[in-house]
Amino acid sequence: MSTARTLRLAQDERANALLARDPFALVVGMLLDQQIPMEWAFTGPATIAARMGIQDLDPAAVARFDPAEFVALMTGPPAVHRYPRSMGARVQKLAAFVVDRYGGDVSRVWTEASSGEELRRRLADLPGYGDQKARILIALLGKQLDVRPTGWREAAGAYGQEGSRRSIADVVDAQSLAEVRQYKRETKQAPQR
Repeated sequence: MSTARTLRLAQDERANALLARDPFALVVGMLLDQQIPMEWAFTGPATIAARMGIQDLDPAAVARFDPAEFVALMTGPPAVHRYPRSMGARVQKLAAFVVDRYGGDVSRVWTEASSGEELRRRLADLPGYGDQKARILIALLGKQLDVRPTGWREAAGAYGQEGSRRSIADVVDAQSLAEVRQYKRETKQAPQR
């Protein structure tokens, strides 16, 4: 990822700056993006780093942090997530996995992927991730950070469509955030088949 990139996922300058320069923070933000507003989730990594007293969200530091103290850190106030205990455990499990599997450098998940499909598999293997989170993160990486292995749009599925407003991958400002929220509301209201 390039530090020259600007992200507007958190709608908070400090949090966005961290997401743009720190790949692990971005992956943690995506992990937290469930059952809370998107911008709250993507502000979480900056809140965690500040409470830990570190500038960037170092996976090794997160992994070795005392679990009870990490839950307290996640609890706040304000809480980093609606479910601070379970999400705290997930963040630490993700950090340990990144340290063990990728030597602490989560960007290797995408820099070493030879295709969009391999990237999807690698992301889906991350603790707390699954196929949908993997596809959304592929779309985010491709659309906003120029991480585009061959077949990335296909691997991202509908989230990779040009001009879509389906997910955090499409949030570049307050207007696109509102459009993504509207899409999600409409999707939830649509009759299930």
